[in-house]
Amino acid sequence: MMKLLRFVLGLLLPPLGVFLSVGIGPTLLINILLTFLGWLPGSIHAIWVIAKHEERINREGEIY
Repeated sequence: MMKLLRFVLGLLLPPLGVFLSVGIGPTLLINILLTFLGWLPGSIHAIWVIAKHEERINREGEIY
């Protein structure tokens, strides 16, 4: 459920979706700048960041 919420927020409010996935850091700042350039670049970046974050979590879960 939280995964779906992050993806929806990544589409609607890109910085919020990124923040919920990776927290405060350079990735969030990049997303904020991209969102200022336009909604579409920010959303594309947010979906990519959220998907990679989910992939990393799943991969770490398989190791342990």
